[in-house]
Amino acid sequence: MDKETSNAELHKETQTTEVVGKPERKRHPSMLEEQISIFNSLEYDPQKHARVLVLYTGGTIGMCWKNGAYCPEPNFLVDAIKRYPHLHDSSYATVFTPDVDLQPLVLPDCHEPKTILYYVKEYDPLLDSSNMTAEEWSNIAKDIYDQYEAFDGFVILHGTDTMSYTASALSFMLENLGKPVILTGSQIPIFEVRSDGRDNFIGALVLAGCYKIPEVCIYFNHKLLRGNRSTKVDNSAFDAFDSPNMKPIASVEIKIYVDTDSIFRPHKLNKFAFMTNMIQNVAVLRLFPSITASTVKYFLRDPIAGVVLQTYGAGNGPQKRKDILDAFREATDRGVLIINISQCSRGVVNPSYETGQALLECGIIPGHDMTPEAALAKLSYVLGKTEWDYQQKRAMILQNLRGELTVKQSRQLSIIDADLIEAVAQVMQVSSSEEMAALRRVLYPSLICNATRSGSIATLESLKSAGANLRVGDYDGNTALHIAATNGLVDVVKFLIDNGANIFAEDQWGYTALDNAVRFDRFEIIRILRAAGAHLKQSPTKIASELCYTAAKDEVDRLRSFYFAGANLDQEDYNGCTALLTAVRHRSVSCVKFLVGVCESSISQKDRCGFTPYSEAERMKDKDLMYILSHIPPKIKQTESGGKLNGSP
Repeated sequence: MDKETSNAELHKETQTTEVVGKPERKRHPSMLEEQISIFNSLEYDPQKHARVLVLYTGGTIGMCWKNGAYCPEPNFLVDAIKRYPHLHDSSYATVFTPDVDLQPLVLPDCHEPKTILYYVKEYDPLLDSSNMTAEEWSNIAKDIYDQYEAFDGFVILHGTDTMSYTASALSFMLENLGKPVILTGSQIPIFEVRSDGRDNFIGALVLAGCYKIPEVCIYFNHKLLRGNRSTKVDNSAFDAFDSPNMKPIASVEIKIYVDTDSIFRPHKLNKFAFMTNMIQNVAVLRLFPSITASTVKYFLRDPIAGVVLQTYGAGNGPQKRKDILDAFREATDRGVLIINISQCSRGVVNPSYETGQALLECGIIPGHDMTPEAALAKLSYVLGKTEWDYQQKRAMILQNLRGELTVKQSRQLSIIDADLIEAVAQVMQVSSSEEMAALRRVLYPSLICNATRSGSIATLESLKSAGANLRVGDYDGNTALHIAATNGLVDVVKFLIDNGANIFAEDQWGYTALDNAVRFDRFEIIRILRAAGAHLKQSPTKIASELCYTAAKDEVDRLRSFYFAGANLDQEDYNGCTALLTAVRHRSVSCVKFLVGVCESSISQKDRCGFTPYSEAERMKDKDLMYILSHIPPKIKQTESGGKLNGSP
C-alpha cells in the first residue's frame, strides 16, 4: 500500500465514525469553551493532571500525502491522533466525559508526576510556515492570552521553515510570560512510519506540561532551545535546529535534564500581557564585497524604520568606503534603527576593530550575539513601543529583554559561600570542581530558604552573587517565594519576583505561593502575586468546596483572601451549594455581609432543592439574615492600594 492510499484510508475512517441516530455536530469547535468546561468537573485534579493547549497552525507534522505531494488536511490531525495509542489514552479520557467530542486528549503514562491532558485548536486555514505573517503571530499571541489561566503550558505545531522567526517574534510579543510556550514540528509527517514528529510532539507536550520553563522555546530532536536563540541549520536532517551561541535549556534522553540556571525569567512585577503592534517596515541587509553606495541608499530609504545589518566577522564593515558610511549615518540621523550582527553563526559583535568602530560612530547599534531572526523580531517589537522615544528604543536594543543576547555577569564568592560550603567540603573531603558544584547545589536551597524565613534580603543578595539559584525548592519543593508568602514577608516577595522567582512553582503537595498566601490570609502578598500574573490552579468546583467550608466556619478573612486571589465566589460546589447559601445555613453573619457585597448571581441562585439564600433564611426564621439579604448594598469593590475592601472592618 503506497503513502497516498494509506493516508486516504486513515482519513476516510476518521471521518466516518458517527453514531447512528445521533444528530450531527461540529467535529472540531474553533473555540474550546465546551471542552475547557470539563476541567470544572469533579474528576479533574491539578495535582495529578497537567493541562496543555496545542495550537495547530499547519506545517509538515500534520500533513497528508495527496496527489503526489504533502499538503495540509483540515480536521484530520485530531481524529488521527485518537487512533494512535502512544499519543492518546482513550480509556483514561472516558473518566472525564462519555462524550467523545468533548474528551481531552490524554498522553499515555510517560513516568512524569502528572498525566498530561491536551486539547488541539486547529487554525483555519492551515498554513505552510512560508506563508506566515505578523498577523498569524498576533493570532497565536491572542489565543495564548485568552486561554492563559486555563492551561499550564502551550505547544504550537508549526512548519520548520520559519519556526525560528515565529519563536523569536512571540518571545517579544508575550510580555511577562510565566508558562512554557513550545514550538515544534517535524521533517516527516507525524503519521509516517519513519516520522520524527511523534518524538517531537510528545517531548514538547511533556516539557510544556510538567516543567516550569517560562519561555518561548523550540523543541526539536530531543533538545529544547530558547526560541530567540534558535535557527534552522538543516533542511533534510532530523537535527534541523541549532542554538549557536547558547547551550540547550533541556535535553530529553533516558532522563530529562534541565539547565535551570539558564532559564530566563521576567524581572518585572507585571501580569502576563501581549503586544501585537509589531512594525513591519524592517529588513535584513547583508554586506558583501563591492556592494555599492547606491544599493545601500536605496535600501535605507523611507519607509524603512529598522535594519538588521549582517557584517563580517566580529562586526566589521568597509571603513574606507566613506560613501557607504555616509549612507548609514544619514539613515540613523533621521531615526532609522540599525543593528549590527555578524554573518558568522557563532560569536559576538566586538567593535574593538577599526572597521567595527567606523560603524559604531555612524550610530549603528552592536547586536552582540543575536541571531538574524531575533534581531529582526526585536527591531519590530521595539519600534512598535510608541511609549518609548528614539533614545529609549536604542537603549532597549542594547538590553537583554528576553534572553536573546549574552550579558556577561561577574560572580563574587560571598562570605557564606566561603565559610560554610568550604567547611562542609573539608569535612566531606571534597576536592574536585565537579564535587564542589554538586555540594553547592545541595546546600544552596536550604541556605536560601533559611535566609528567606529570617527576612534577610541582604543574605539572599549575597547568595545570588555567589551563584545560587533563588528559584530552586528545598526537599519539600518549597521555594523561597512559598516561604515568604506564607510568612507575610512583603519586601522579600517583591525582591524574589524582581529576581525572577517562578510564581507558578508548586511544592510537593501541589500548592503555589498564591495558595499559601490565601491559606494564611496575606492580603498584600496576594495583591502582589496577582499583579505579577499568579492565579489559582485548583478547579472551580474544588475552590467552591473550600469556599463553602470557609463560610460554614464563618472565616470571613479567608473569603476575602479567595476574593483577592480571583476566585469566583458564585461558583457551586459538588452539591450545588454556593458559599452564600452555606453561610446562611450556618448563620455565619459576617460572611453573609461580606458575600452579599461581592457576589453577582448567588444572591438569587437556587440550589438543587429550589432554595435561594433568602428563602433559606426565611425557612430558618432568621430575621437578621433576612434583613441583610433584603438590603443588599452596592457591590463592594477592591481598592487599588492596600488590598482591603471598602466598608470592610
